[in-house]
Amino acid sequence: MNPYSAQMENQPLTRDFSYQPALDGVDEAYASNGDVRAHWKYLLESLHSLGADAIDERQKKVRRILRDDGATYKIYDEPNANQTWQLNPVPLLISSDEWSQTESALVERAELFNAILLDIYGDRKLIQQGIIPPELLFSHAGYLRPCYQVKMQGDHQLILHGVDLVRAADGKMKIMSDRTQAPSGAGYALENRTVMNRVFPSLFRDSHVHRLSLFFSRMRQKLHELNPNGGIARIVVLTPGAYNETYFEHAYLANYLGFQLVQGSDLTVRNGYVWMKSLDGLKRVDVILRRVDDIYCDPVELKGNSQLGVPGLLEVARMGNVAIANPLGSSVLENPALLRYLPEIAKALLGRELQMESVKTWWCGNKQDLEYVCANLKNLLIKPTYRKPGLYEVYGAELDDTKLQAWQNRIRKHPYQFAAQEYITSSKTPTWHQGCFVPRASILRTFAVASESSYAVLPGGLTRVNLDADKKIISNQRGSVSKDTWVLASEPEKQISLRTLDSQQSQETVGELPSRVVENLFWMGRYAERAESALRMLRTVFIQLNKTEALPEAVCRTLLKAVTDVTSTYPGFSSFDKTLLSNPEPEMISIILDQNRIGSVANNLVAMIKAAEQVKEQLSSDTQRIINNIGDELDALKAHLQPAGLSAPEEALAPLVTALLAFAGLIHESMIRGNGWHFMEMGRRMERALQIVSGLRSMLTSKFDDIEQEVLVETALLCGEALISYRRRYQSGVNIENGLEMILLNANNPRSLLFQVEELAMHFADLPGNKETLNAENKFLLEAITALKLSEVKDLAKAETGVRQDLDQLLARVQYLITSAAKAISQRYFDHAQGPQLLVKNTEWQDNL
Repeated sequence: MNPYSAQMENQPLTRDFSYQPALDGVDEAYASNGDVRAHWKYLLESLHSLGADAIDERQKKVRRILRDDGATYKIYDEPNANQTWQLNPVPLLISSDEWSQTESALVERAELFNAILLDIYGDRKLIQQGIIPPELLFSHAGYLRPCYQVKMQGDHQLILHGVDLVRAADGKMKIMSDRTQAPSGAGYALENRTVMNRVFPSLFRDSHVHRLSLFFSRMRQKLHELNPNGGIARIVVLTPGAYNETYFEHAYLANYLGFQLVQGSDLTVRNGYVWMKSLDGLKRVDVILRRVDDIYCDPVELKGNSQLGVPGLLEVARMGNVAIANPLGSSVLENPALLRYLPEIAKALLGRELQMESVKTWWCGNKQDLEYVCANLKNLLIKPTYRKPGLYEVYGAELDDTKLQAWQNRIRKHPYQFAAQEYITSSKTPTWHQGCFVPRASILRTFAVASESSYAVLPGGLTRVNLDADKKIISNQRGSVSKDTWVLASEPEKQISLRTLDSQQSQETVGELPSRVVENLFWMGRYAERAESALRMLRTVFIQLNKTEALPEAVCRTLLKAVTDVTSTYPGFSSFDKTLLSNPEPEMISIILDQNRIGSVANNLVAMIKAAEQVKEQLSSDTQRIINNIGDELDALKAHLQPAGLSAPEEALAPLVTALLAFAGLIHESMIRGNGWHFMEMGRRMERALQIVSGLRSMLTSKFDDIEQEVLVETALLCGEALISYRRRYQSGVNIENGLEMILLNANNPRSLLFQVEELAMHFADLPGNKETLNAENKFLLEAITALKLSEVKDLAKAETGVRQDLDQLLARVQYLITSAAKAISQRYFDHAQGPQLLVKNTEWQDNL
């Protein structure tokens, strides 16, 4: 039973709350006579019954879920803007009947573009027969001559095809553009669907929406079928990295499909094959789902200064030893000028006209088209024929006369590089904005994937709308937001799993992590531990300084110097500046909040979050949520820690410490015990050991009077969260010997120095290649463990000359050994080798790329 049904029986749909359709153009929800379209009625009535407050609450849940999932989209022109993916809670609806026609047209178009790709890099009959001018192809930067006759096995070379659809004034869908290089948006559509299913479970279920799972199952199956080498395919997703606008989608799809996410530096070419550099050695890669623009994929034959690709990749593809989806060179199909010639191309290659029209297009490389475009520039959409950062489409009506003249001069100077399209006012769709429903222009991007005999179309896609009604161009880079797209079925669909139709033998890939990934996990652990140790030290020093009884000056100096030593924020308190020592709060706040200060809490946490971003695909949604909380708590500290009104500052630090503890606990309890976990734990243990050493050398190697010494030992115990355990174990009071035993040598204390090095030994033993031989890092660690176990607390506590020399020497030696072990790990397991690069540009045409 639908939960809204009883309410809707007596509540007819009224426009005053639910929706005021647009007066101009086509409205998705309302027909021209003012009646609600049949497939929209249930949704609008359901949202009407919820009420504005409930919808606002659902919108907040949408934002929270997206943020917790780490869903981001980077706008290059606004690096400081909120980068969380934006989803409007009202979906776009498409009826089953209309979609069946749309689906048939998109399958036909994908087949056509596959045929064009085969012709362009094959016989080029389209040019020979005069259907397209040679300049259209050879002047386009996306046409890659080295890719001529490079072909994968099978009939389909174009594996993924994306299209942008717009509903014209006559109510028919038209295609604005095609995406063939590395079509983005399918992963965001899947995330949108997941979120909407959680936020509107009953509404989604009762609407009988076509599911997206089968599309991704077919994509996964097709990629496996592309394997040119036989056996179980090793498939990777090649990403430009965390600074790419759609990096979240790369990580999300890799996780959803079960593939390894790699960057160009993670791959290498050896003996005619592509290999992934993992901790367990080189692993052959059979299929690459690329999200890197094709010209950047191989610095040897394509863009010579690229740092994103794999040197020699194109030669391996030419040999047929790796399959790349989409193939290198496919960006030539994104040329909007191709749409001008598409009707003739379809007749030549398919023998018929296309079912769905493209938006009317002019190519400025044609003289007649050039004159028409220049004469009507104010009414047209101007597009570059080759997309690249910083060069976007513009609408002539939004330009003044000076800019129009500048564009006309630019077009006449480089006519081959520009096309123009008829501007179509997009249909309006109900959109929730500022507490009410408003009509907003929308476009839909959907996708087709090659399947066994033809193409399979995603039932839905990524809808984008402008919340600002005055904006004419809809683009995520210009601030548009997304919508889920519901294709309504006539009856409920069966559940579809992601398992491939032909059952594949499972492939164990837990240890197959690229060196780059484990290095980021290692440093993620180190930065987290640095921040936590610094916070513990600062919190403890705040408590000690704010005691009712003033501390002796020598103790104050020592505690403040310990803050500088533990955080390495020199010169800080080590300068013993009297002004600084008499008013330490500003310096301590700087050590917490100054993001640009190396060693500060903020600096370490930002570095940790950046490292986490680099390995987003390795982290669970709960881990992402805690990382978000850490960032939130850091921002909150800026408001709480003001030198003028500082009160109980240690309490302000507590939530951030708690968030870091939650992060450590989740990693320990939930992360698979593979190489990634070992390296993250090694980073944490190494850093904690070094922090313990720094704190003890700063506070306990110098001799003080008994009362002063007691304060310093108590501080060290508080920093190590061992004071309560100490009091229960030693009831004779705080003294240096027992304190050193608890902090240094107690193997049962998880925050003792001995515990850290023993844990490191366990992790070292499980690393690849450490089973039989005693490597350098093991030797360093063995010496550190031996030195600690052979030491005598009484000897360490002696201070005959005012300095505990034995203690200082032991700590200095252990510090050296652990640092050396960290360097040995880095040199052995982390990839520091720079890939081969050309010394000179390989072709002059690269200047224009």
